[in-house]
Amino acid sequence: MSAAAHKSVESPSLEPSCRDTAAHALTVVRDGVITGEGPTTKGRVHFSRSLDADDTAWCARILTATAVNDQPVSRAEAEALFEINEAATERTDGGRFDDLLAKAVAHYAASASGLKVPPRSVALSAESEIESWAPSYAAKVNSEMLEWIAGQMRGKRQNNRRLMAMVATFLGATALPLAGQLPNVFDIGM
Repeated sequence: MSAAAHKSVESPSLEPSCRDTAAHALTVVRDGVITGEGPTTKGRVHFSRSLDADDTAWCARILTATAVNDQPVSRAEAEALFEINEAATERTDGGRFDDLLAKAVAHYAASASGLKVPPRSVALSAESEIESWAPSYAAKVNSEMLEWIAGQMRGKRQNNRRLMAMVATFLGATALPLAGQLPNVFDIGM
C-alpha cells in the first residue's frame, strides 16, 4: 500500500462512518479513476481511466475501515466497485482490484442471502483466499443475488475472471435452472 493510502484522509467524505459513507467514498475513488484528478490522486501522476495499486489501496482501506469492518458489504458498495471496474480501462494493480471486487461481491451476496460472513478485514484481505470462507455459502446463495451479479456483469467492457469463476461455482452448486438464463453473461461452457 502506498504512503498516500496510509495517510490520514484530508476529506471527511473518504473516512467512512457507515456503509452509506463508504459507498460514497468509493464513488470518489471512481471519479478519480475516470478523471485522473481528485483527493485519491493527489500528489501523484494519475492518468484518466486507469486503475493503479494506489486506487485499489483506497478501495481496500475504505471497505475495511473500522466503522464498517464488522458489517457485511452493502449493495451500494458493491455497485460502486462495479462502477470502478467499468471505469478503469487500464490496469496496473497486478490484479488486486479484481480480487477485491470478487470478494466484496461474494461477501454481499452471502450476507444478503442470510448467511453469516467473516469481518471484512478477513474476507477482503489479499492474503485470504475466497475459498477459505465462501465455499460453504455457495449452495445457499439465493438466485436473486446471482441474477443481480449477472445483471451487473452483463454487457460490461471489463471482464473480471475471478468474479466469473466465483459465480460459475455458485451456479454449479445452486442454480442450474438460472444457468439457462445467463449464457451471454458467462463463458463457462454450459
